[in-house]
Amino acid sequence: MKDEVDIVKDLPPDLKSIDIEAIGSLITDADLVKEAKPVDYIRTVLPLLLRNRVVHFLGFGNRLGIDPFPSELQKLRCKCNFHALKFVPKIQQVGSLLVRRIRTHNAARSKLDKQLLGNFMSRVPPKGHDVASNGPSKYLALHLRFEVDMVAYSLCEFGGGESERKELQAYKELHFPLLIKRLKNSKQVSPKELRKLGRCPLTPEEAGLVLAGLGFKRGTYIYLAGSHIYGSKFRMNSFTSLYPNLVTKETLLTPTELAPFQNFSSQLAALDFIACATADVFAMTDSGSQLSSLVSGFRTYYGGGNAPTLRPNKKRLAAILSESDTIEWNSFEDRVKKMIEEGQRARVRGFGRSIYRQPRCPECMCKIH
Repeated sequence: MKDEVDIVKDLPPDLKSIDIEAIGSLITDADLVKEAKPVDYIRTVLPLLLRNRVVHFLGFGNRLGIDPFPSELQKLRCKCNFHALKFVPKIQQVGSLLVRRIRTHNAARSKLDKQLLGNFMSRVPPKGHDVASNGPSKYLALHLRFEVDMVAYSLCEFGGGESERKELQAYKELHFPLLIKRLKNSKQVSPKELRKLGRCPLTPEEAGLVLAGLGFKRGTYIYLAGSHIYGSKFRMNSFTSLYPNLVTKETLLTPTELAPFQNFSSQLAALDFIACATADVFAMTDSGSQLSSLVSGFRTYYGGGNAPTLRPNKKRLAAILSESDTIEWNSFEDRVKKMIEEGQRARVRGFGRSIYRQPRCPECMCKIH
């Protein structure tokens, strides 16, 4: 970024001892909403910067992500997100170890590998390397967004009866008090209607059916990203019976290798990001999740059209699954494939979409270095 902005590692000596909050230079969500435009920064932040010479943005991840944007800022966003920003060596090193153990392959194979892992992946496979004798050379990464927070916040039901309802209600009251307050003051939509509208997270069983409908065989090697699945082993039984070759960062890395990351959820997510972005196929169950969105954008930018991302239309899938008692398997396969194919079509980013999720525009995909 040296040609665009001046970057320093330390504040000038006369600013180091200043209490940034006391002088009013701390900028938080209360000062600028997530969807703020460049003009909002000029009105709110620039006067402070001119007066105090320093501002501190607190909690501003994924900001300035939504169009419309001036052309020169579009280029700057892409240059920053897809070229300048890289994982620190500690994450690259363990990320490369994770990818090598998934693929049983020591060499970088694509621009995605090079951008994410730097020099920690060899560019040339070792002599005499025979992939077939060492394990799978290709894998599918799946971000199964079915953690308890997602499940509880969705307000959906997943067949667990009264005990499930009580458990999720208790979780909402503890972790989502604003949601509880909002629900008391608004008309609630029934779980059945929410499912019909496509607002419910896919269960592991539903995710497995989609993959099977797309033709992925039992022997498919699958990397599962994300945190603990709600319902744990019980919920995963149907999925693992279909796809037993399932691995996670916890099964591929030793406790010692994972130890430096254990207290940092964003660093653990970074390892999942690497494994998902470099996969031969990436499948998501929730296109709105931040990790899935950023992975799909990275694969669009660096994949050269050879890094497919599978995203279900949950509303259409709900309609298909509602016919589970009568639909024939061949019909299910055809409709699932059509749904996924339509979701894979390359499109110029629509109005109001995130450039990090959908980088396809002239100012971004030109890849200015």
